[in-house]
This record gives sequence, structure tokens and C-alpha cells, in this order.
Amino acid sequence: MRIHHILSAKAFSFCPRSLFSAIQEMLLRTKLKHLTYKHIIPLIRSLSYLNPQPQVSQQQQPSSLRRQQDPYSLLKEEPIQILADLWVKTFSQRQQPKPFTNLTGFLSKFDLWVLAYQRTCAHVSGTFPPRNALHSDVLCDVLSLRNAVVRNKFSWNCKTHQFIRGPNEKPLTKLLSRRQLNPILTSKNPPFQDRVVQEVLFMILEPVFDPRFSSKSHAFRPGRNAHTVIRTLRSNFAGYLWFLRGDLSPILDEVDVNVVMRCIENAVKDKKVLNLIKSGLKGAVNNCLTDVECEGKMKKSKRKKGRTKKRILSENEPKPDPYWLRTFFNFAPEEAAKVPNYGYCGILSPLLANVCLNELDQMMEEKIIEFFKPCEQDSIWKYSIEDGYHNPSWPEFVPSGGKEKTRKMDYVRFGGHFLIGIRGTREEAVGIRKDIIEFCENNFGIRLDNSKFEIEHITRGIDFLDHTLCRRIIYPTLRYTGTGGKIVSEKGVGTLLSVTASLQQCIRQFRRLEFVKGDRDPEPLPCTPMLYSGQAHTNSQMNKFLETMADWYRYADNRKKIVGFCAYVIRSSLAKLYAARYRLKSRAKVYKIATRDLSRPLRESSNNSAPEYSDLLRMGLVDAIDGVQFSRMSLIPSCDYSPFPRNWIPDHEKVLHEYINLQDPKFFYELQKSLKQQVLSSPQDDMSEIVWSCKTLGIQNYCLNGATEVHDASPTVRR
Repeated sequence: MRIHHILSAKAFSFCPRSLFSAIQEMLLRTKLKHLTYKHIIPLIRSLSYLNPQPQVSQQQQPSSLRRQQDPYSLLKEEPIQILADLWVKTFSQRQQPKPFTNLTGFLSKFDLWVLAYQRTCAHVSGTFPPRNALHSDVLCDVLSLRNAVVRNKFSWNCKTHQFIRGPNEKPLTKLLSRRQLNPILTSKNPPFQDRVVQEVLFMILEPVFDPRFSSKSHAFRPGRNAHTVIRTLRSNFAGYLWFLRGDLSPILDEVDVNVVMRCIENAVKDKKVLNLIKSGLKGAVNNCLTDVECEGKMKKSKRKKGRTKKRILSENEPKPDPYWLRTFFNFAPEEAAKVPNYGYCGILSPLLANVCLNELDQMMEEKIIEFFKPCEQDSIWKYSIEDGYHNPSWPEFVPSGGKEKTRKMDYVRFGGHFLIGIRGTREEAVGIRKDIIEFCENNFGIRLDNSKFEIEHITRGIDFLDHTLCRRIIYPTLRYTGTGGKIVSEKGVGTLLSVTASLQQCIRQFRRLEFVKGDRDPEPLPCTPMLYSGQAHTNSQMNKFLETMADWYRYADNRKKIVGFCAYVIRSSLAKLYAARYRLKSRAKVYKIATRDLSRPLRESSNNSAPEYSDLLRMGLVDAIDGVQFSRMSLIPSCDYSPFPRNWIPDHEKVLHEYINLQDPKFFYELQKSLKQQVLSSPQDDMSEIVWSCKTLGIQNYCLNGATEVHDASPTVRR
């Protein structure tokens, strides 16, 4: 009996629809085993008429489905313009900030998601893909990820069901076995889609919180870095006697979720964004036991492996950081070594850490105002806290003794470490430390020990960011004109704050990286990681390292000394390496052949038949060898003593303030009023005058007579 006769029998007309489908499936299973490929295709075509699907036109489809099918229709705006408008809006409300109640609108903009994908690809693969070069499949995946986040269907660290995969990840064309799936689930690297979501949240939340941050914090913020901290210390911390160094690194290691959410809710009231951040913070806490179990299973399942092969990078995989960059990162000071990483928030974690610590910054700003008490008989800080009489390039003059001193305090923070300078008594410094300890315990749940919150005098030297702050007392002669026209000369007492790089800390870092051995008289060791590299490549790597070190110690008073020591260690380490590589007995022989800066080529003595280096260089068969920099003290740049303004702000904030002023009509009215009062002319007036002269006199007469006659006839007076 044929199968279509059985399916069309009237005996099954009285059966329910579920029973009919079950019997239909049973018959198909038995009959399809005996059918060939030629018989299956017409059978499927005939079965499509048994249970026809309703045909829905494209106009009757829901709008969300049509948008998902065509992601190009959602690319309407420029993402940089969207973010720029958000920055302008937040900075215009800086004096009276209001909480943002609707950030879901920015979270739904597909243009921002495409930009986040581009930035994430640049971080992962090292190349920034152009927007017009993105494939339609990639845009559809990004759109599906956006819809999952907006509809609350996204879960952090989901490695089994990913909406989008990285550009370097191979597509999954077949099912993975349990052995192949286990390392994917147990790896600590976050999925690519998590990084895209983190990037979107960071782009939206950074302009919301950055205007609210205090100017006293310098870490993890645009336009601010460790150099701005050092320049602030040199400019604003002269004259302080007592210093308090605090360590809040436990907040960078682990933080309470409720504390973070309480701080975020002061500026953001959008529940969708808050729930997304909260789930990212709580994800790692809930999965900590599973991670430990996975690590234990991985340790048990480890097998002895033979010699590992040299790893070959794939086509699109980015190259690892060069040796000089990895070495310089290991020189990071203690204050900058820790970067927070909360749960699955990733690059959003430093911003969240600043959001929490901003409460401490605001409390310290209030303390600074309360603590300030000027003294008229004191020649330092007697006008106001932010006076305009301060010259940062000149030493601060203080009285030699007595109670007639201005009481003042200043504060600066870099990450989880902060420094407080106090001009007052030690009892007042102890009281301030007590208040900060109580504040951190009540707000952050962290109990600071006295060992992590030290009170030190300026005479002992204060270490911060691998620089030492100390005081140099000078006795300048003050000459001024007194009553009656007499020139009075008085002997004054001044203090000059000295910011020097810590040589002992530099030696400890070199010893940890196995560049030197010994404490008092460190002996350089050969740079073994560069053993199999050529002389040109090795010298170029070390030159980049020395250039970066010289830039790091740019504002140190002993810049020449510290950079000269680093150059000596690197040059001696390379000389020992070349002595071992080219079978020379000592550094002296290496310097004799390659000169002091190791710029001349070295080669093995047994290879006498090799052509000369100059011939190979002319033919382009070898690279030019650059000498090791800073081989002499005269080649090392001096310290940068350029003055740092007291009320300094980054360049991007200046541009934002100017742009906001240009949008204000009152600013134009006041500007025009000041021009009239000072009898000045604006550029628009000059241009209109030139155009009017050309129209009345003619271009030829205007050129013959010259613009000077026209300007002389103008009634405006220029200054």
C-alpha cells in the first residue's frame, strides 16, 4: 500500500490532531528507511500540503522582526556625536547634577553597539575594523546581542549560548565533545560578547560619572595619570609638615555589591542598567564554588606532557606585547600595580571603584575647607584656599617658628592610595586619621589599621608613586622698597619641596626582574630572555625601554642620576649577554669591538668567511644597529620644571567648558558688552568692514589703495 493512500485514508478523519500527527510520524519512520534520495524529495513536497503554514507578508510581520532582518536600517546616527552630546549634557549640569532616569535609550542605540564591537575587536585582534567593512552576519549578531540585553535575556559569562563570537574564534560547525567543552567552560577568559556589553556600559556611564568626580582623584580617568599626581605634589604640597599615607587596596581587591549599587544609584535611576551591573557584580560571587571545583578537577586530570612545541600564532591573532613593554609594566609602582576587576564587569570595574571612592574625595574636600584657617602675619596661603597669588615655580616662604602659621590641608588620590598634606600639629593629623578610619568603616565596611595609615614628617621623606618627597630649607634675601624710598634687605626662610626618584626602589625592581644581584653594590646580570635575538633587535628593544623609563622619571629632580643608573644596568646586561653569545670572555672585549653604546656589529670569531657588515647593510640583508641610548650623562634630558597651575583641569574639560559657554546666549551678550566697553572690534566686524570696502571701492581700487587706508578710516580703535 502506498504511503500517500494511507495518509489520506478517511479512517483517521475522526482522530484528534495529536493522534493523527503521532501515527503520521510512526508511518514515516518505517517507510523512510526503504526510500532512496529520489523518492524523499517528492515526498517532502507532498507533505508540505498536509499541514500548510500561513503565509505572512513582509508588511504583516512585526516591526521587531523586520528590524532584526535588516540591521542597516538601524544605523542612523554617528556614535561619536551621540557620546559627545552626552558629555556636553553632563558637564553642563555639573554644578547641579541630576540623576539619569532613562539610560535605556542610549543602551538601545544600535550605533553604540557597533562602535563597541569595533573597539572590542581592536582590543582583541589589534585592528580596528571600519564600519562599512562589517559583514551583515556580524551586524545581525550584534543586533541579537543588543536585543537580548534590552529584553533582560542576557546572562554574564555564558559560554555555551553566545550571541556573537570574536573575530579570532573559529566558527562551531559541529558539536563539541565533553573533553573539548571542558577547557572552554573552565577558562577564566570572559566571552567576547561580555566584553562588548562592558564596552557599551563604559561608554554610557563614563560621561555620567566623570563630571561628578573630584579633581583630587587622578587614576582611571581621561586626561589624568601618575604624572599629574607628581606635578600636583610639586606645585601644591610645598610647606606641609605632616603627611598621611592611606592604603585602600582592599576596595580594589573586593568590594561589597550593596556599597557599589548604593553609590551608583546616586547618579543613575534606570533599573535596567542597574540590574545589568548588579548581575555582573553578583555573578562571580555565585560561581566562586564552581570555579574552585573546576580548578580541582583540572588539577586531577592533568597528565604528564612531553616537550611543548613552539606556539604559532594564527592569521588574525595579535602578537603578544614585546619584551621591553612587559619589562616596563613590571616596574609599575605599588600604587599603580593593582587594577580592580569586579565579577564580570571587566573594564567597567575601575570606573565603579572611582564611583565608590568618590564619597571619600567629597568628604576630604569638606574637611579641607573646615581645616583652613589663614594667618595675616603668614606670607603663605593667607588669602584663600584657591588664591591666585600662588606661584608654583617659586619656593613657599614660611616663618621660622611660633604659632603664627596658616593651618591648611590638601589631599590627592591615585587608585586605592591617597596622600594628605597637613600644615599644623601632629594632634590634628591624628584627629583627621581617626575621622577617615570611621568614615571608611561606616561607608565601605573596611577597618584601616595604623600600619596602612601612617603619619610621617616631611624630614623623614614621603614615598609615593616611586618618588620621595622631601624638604629643602633655603634662606633667600628679600629686597623691597620701604617707606621713604629706602631699599630694605631682609633674610627670609623658605622651603622648597624636592621630588626625587627612589633609587632603592629602582634597584629592588631590577633585582626582582633578575637584571641585577646584590643590595649595596648591585651587579648587572645578562639579559637571558633576549639570548636568541639579533643585536639590532635587542638594542632597539632596550632603547624603547630606556626611553619609557626616561619619560616616567620626567619630573624627578634626580632624573639624570636615575636614568643614568638604568642605562648602566641595561648596557652592562647586554654586554654580558653579547659576551656569552659571541664567545667573548668579558665585557671589556665587547666594549672594545662594539664601542661604548654597542652600536658596532659583533660576530663569532670562528666565522671569518662571513661578509662585512657594511656590505650586508648596503644590500639590505641586515638591519641597522642603533646604539644603546644614554651612554653618557650629557645625553640624558634634565628634569622638567614647567609650572603646574593650581586649578589645573585636563584639555578635554577645557574644550567642553568653552563649547558649553558658546551655546549660552548670555555669554555672547557679556562678550559683546565687554568689547564695546574696551572699544575693541571682533573678527566679524573686521570681515564685514573689508567686504563693505570691496563693494564700495571696487576690488581693483581696494587693492591699489591698500587695506591700510581703509583701516585708517575705520572708527574702531584696536589694542
